[in-house]
Amino acid sequence: MRVDRFLHCIRLAKTRSLAQALVATGHLRIDGKRVEKASEPVRVGSVLALPLRDRVRILRVISLPHRRGPAAEARACYEELGIDGATPPT
Repeated sequence: MRVDRFLHCIRLAKTRSLAQALVATGHLRIDGKRVEKASEPVRVGSVLALPLRDRVRILRVISLPHRRGPAAEARACYEELGIDGATPPT
């Protein structure tokens, strides 16, 4: 699945155009490799690192979504490995 479509389907980008713009910034990484094209493939087991809202989110792909469904369905497609830049719990 294309990375722009994946980000849109799991509800991290409101539109595919915004997902493509996120990829175009050059800050998105798949398995540690910098992504330069929105057509870069995402597979089950891939680890994505991307900047969102002044933080870097790290996600592991559990399954590929078939559609852009409800939020619960979208969250079931990835596992949150961490948020870099977050304040630690006290």
